[in-house]
Amino acid sequence: MSRSIRPDAVLVQAVIAGALSFAHLHDLAAAAGQSGWKAWAYPVSVDLLLVAAWRRLRAGRDRSSWTWFAIALAASLGANVATAGLLDLHHVPAWLRILVAGWPALAFLGGTLLVHAPTPEPERELDEEPAAPEVEMHRTDTPAPAPAAAPELTPAPPKPSTVSPAVPAVPPALLDHARSIADAHRTATGEPITAEALTARLGLPAPTCQAIAAQLQLA
Repeated sequence: MSRSIRPDAVLVQAVIAGALSFAHLHDLAAAAGQSGWKAWAYPVSVDLLLVAAWRRLRAGRDRSSWTWFAIALAASLGANVATAGLLDLHHVPAWLRILVAGWPALAFLGGTLLVHAPTPEPERELDEEPAAPEVEMHRTDTPAPAPAAAPELTPAPPKPSTVSPAVPAVPPALLDHARSIADAHRTATGEPITAEALTARLGLPAPTCQAIAAQLQLA
């Protein structure tokens, strides 16, 4: 299905304005001594510099783009005004001839700077949250050394019991009997009886005999 071509008023106006500006630039260049194809090259150079500066302004604002856009606009507007009857095209002044002759070098310089200028970075969206800066932590205090492990304590060997064995109780009657034996032995022999001899005479267990000998103070 073919699409119908609908005329746009703005586009038509742009074509008419461009054609008139192109013709004025051609007439001014021809009056300044640029004949033949050179007179047609001047409007092409001015319009290309104007478009290049405008595209650079659309990409991102910078001072150089505004400067070259103003220069190209002044050249185009100046040609339109000059051909409106304010300037005698049959007697062009010398300064205008110098400007027209020096335009190619100026246009080449402006186009080169616009093409090779660094592209400005696009602005970040407002809703984009900035990344948090990384913060490095550095301790200024010296960390305390770790406490040394306490040595294991070995249990002390059990102390030998110093409690003396229980002395068996000696009945008084048994103690009197042992004393009489000891006295009889002293009377008969003239010497005190020994503990071994008393133990043999009594015939009792050793602990009991030792308790009796201790009370009688026998050796």
